[in-house]
Amino acid sequence: MTLDEALADALADAEHAVDLSGSDPARALALARTVLASLPASCRAGAPEGGAAARLAGCGHCEAEAVAHRALAVAARELGDLPFAEERLRRAVRIALSAGLPHRAAQARLSLVHVRTELGHPEQALAVAADAEPGLTPAEVGKLGVHRAVALARLGRYREAVDHCDRAVPVLGGDVRFLAGAMLNRGLARVFLGEFGAAEADLSRCAELARDAGLEHVLALAEGNLPFLAARRGDLPAAFSAYRRAEDILVGYPERLATVRCDLAEALIAAHLPGEARVLLEMAVPELAAAGAGTALAEALLLLARVELRTGDPRRARESAELAARELAAQGRAVLAPVAEEILLRARLALDPPSAELPATMLSCADALDAAGHRDTSAALRLTSAEVSLGLGDRPAAEHQLALLARSGRGVVALQATALLRSLAGDRRGAFAAVLAGLAEVGAGTRTFEDPVVRAHAARAGEPLAGFGLALAMRTGRGRAVLTWAERWRAVTGGAGRPLAPRPAALRAALGESVLVEFVRHEGDLVAVVVTRDRVTLRRLGPFPAVAEATVRLRYGLRRTHLLDGRAPEPGAEAAELERLLFGPLRDRLGDRPLVIVPTGTLHTLPWPLLPMNADRPVTVAASAAAWLAGRRAPAVRDGRVAAVPVAVAGPGLRYAEAEARMVGGCHRGTERVAARRAEVMAALERADVAHLAAHGMFSPRSPLLSSIDLDDGPLMAYDLLRLRTPPGLVVLSACDAGMAHAPADGAPLGLAGTFLSMGTRCVVASLVPVRDEETLTLMTAFHGALAAGDPPARALAVASGKTGVAGFVCFGCGDRPPTAGRE
Repeated sequence: MTLDEALADALADAEHAVDLSGSDPARALALARTVLASLPASCRAGAPEGGAAARLAGCGHCEAEAVAHRALAVAARELGDLPFAEERLRRAVRIALSAGLPHRAAQARLSLVHVRTELGHPEQALAVAADAEPGLTPAEVGKLGVHRAVALARLGRYREAVDHCDRAVPVLGGDVRFLAGAMLNRGLARVFLGEFGAAEADLSRCAELARDAGLEHVLALAEGNLPFLAARRGDLPAAFSAYRRAEDILVGYPERLATVRCDLAEALIAAHLPGEARVLLEMAVPELAAAGAGTALAEALLLLARVELRTGDPRRARESAELAARELAAQGRAVLAPVAEEILLRARLALDPPSAELPATMLSCADALDAAGHRDTSAALRLTSAEVSLGLGDRPAAEHQLALLARSGRGVVALQATALLRSLAGDRRGAFAAVLAGLAEVGAGTRTFEDPVVRAHAARAGEPLAGFGLALAMRTGRGRAVLTWAERWRAVTGGAGRPLAPRPAALRAALGESVLVEFVRHEGDLVAVVVTRDRVTLRRLGPFPAVAEATVRLRYGLRRTHLLDGRAPEPGAEAAELERLLFGPLRDRLGDRPLVIVPTGTLHTLPWPLLPMNADRPVTVAASAAAWLAGRRAPAVRDGRVAAVPVAVAGPGLRYAEAEARMVGGCHRGTERVAARRAEVMAALERADVAHLAAHGMFSPRSPLLSSIDLDDGPLMAYDLLRLRTPPGLVVLSACDAGMAHAPADGAPLGLAGTFLSMGTRCVVASLVPVRDEETLTLMTAFHGALAAGDPPARALAVASGKTGVAGFVCFGCGDRPPTAGRE
């Protein structure tokens, strides 16, 4: 073979390695290394200096070397090694320029645009693109536009990104890899622009092109961005389902999977799901750091800091925000710098007493946020600065800021500022009116969310306003006022769409001989509103932290007792202490009558029947007084059902699950046994009026939507239940922890039981702690026997617990009507 033939073969192999990098990066790496190994040592030494430049310029192998280094870089980029990719591309540029090959240098710069963007320098990437463009062919300029779109999207310039892809598509011809990339980048930019239909079409076209061409990496990216699209659309069940598929597809590509996790986390934050987002980001950040993906890492750290702050972890939020700020400063991304500063200021306020200079620092940050286009964040920070000024005794400064915000007309923040101003002026009626208008605006903004989890988190924007309204109500000293304002907030978080409260007279009439106790938190204290047939009473109970700590201790003791740990403390003493803290001042209003409880915060995790006063007493736990009243009024059998069908499911791994299912069939005639598979169970839940699920359960406190019940073909997740159109009237979850809930806001307990109730189930019986299998069977046998005899669920549970001595199960929703009530 002649030297020219060897040169041609080496160059052809190098170019083939570039083409191969998209479909098989491992093979591309191997081929490019083979090319480099075949070149003379003088050429493989890298770019020469001084007089050696002339010698290298005449070396015919330099073109193959430059292309081979580019191939190594592009393949390494696909495999997630960004620093190595950058080093090889810069070497390719130096070799090409020294050898007098401007076109090859421009091609290397074309590839460098994407790598510099991912390393955290999108502005520099655009400068590299400008240097590359004059040396490229029209088709290559189209490829450059695809890479430019990524940098522009990173800078928030989504419309420009779409425009570059639009111009690129006609000139890319048969280059399937870049055409698929254009579809991918344009689709993602359109997601951010809210053009969801067009975005879905682009991502689908990208997947089609990649699948036909065997571009598995590009196909994985297209599939991996479907969760992001679904979440931005508000379809969280589809988002989580798509994410599970993406995890399987992207195994072995941690940097790509981390990017998918970040995209989904950002969408979840927009959907007001900080707990779920935090889980994803805590997995993604280390993977991005290991890959050297600077741009994505800075953004992920910023997102993580925000969700850490929202999930009550200001110390970690401060650490993450400081890291993000350093990354952003190094990348010159000034538009995001004030966002990091705002998180740092809020973390500082949560961790330390406010200093005299803090309001001015906040206002300076607010100015920077305005300049960077983050106006909503700026307005919220200005309101916080006014509240801090007020707390420091600087009323003139506070009133000045409040007046500016009130005149701005910026939604809920303006109305809260108005309420504060009117309260300071002694106009309580005007302050109440501003609070009511603000809650109505929050409710209107959440009305479109069908998902109860999204709705609850979205409503949290109105939490400070609701707290102020409750404070105004507390100043009246009237139980009716406190109940009304507490219920208005629960109505907004629970999905009513408007801040409505039940009329006390209607509530009292529906209660009959029962008593309703609604617990409310106010400035660190716990307050109870007691509603009986004849009156509404307000009682102050003391510091809430003491109640929360006692609740945790009680659940701990109960769990250890059920696990047969002889070292476990007896739960009886903690139960008696909790009873004293919660009901000591109320005993004169309760007697031995049935009890309806509306909890707050940690009290959602309390097994109420365990309190000594509740032995043999029917107890129902409801998200709000209005929710209990609606359940009380709802028919037991929904319109359109031909007959009530009891169903029983026995999940895997439980010793007595089959026995439980047979027992349910023996107690209720016509019970249908359903296979423990997700599709069959979901279909059965649609047609059943009473459903009993005996299976292992798992509660996810950070991500309630990820709570689950184990079935034969995998877990039935809480988010799967969001697809139910006609859920059962009564659901019995014979599964450990299935009744546990996380309440991001009062009125919206989230978890398996809470999801069933939010979808229309009238009553759920579930456990708040692990209960041994044999004890569960004993309790459930007594419970279903009483239920079949005509007892309502709450009374049936009280009877069963009294007979068996088994504690831990709670009746949620409206448990004082038999499941057959209302049938003809």
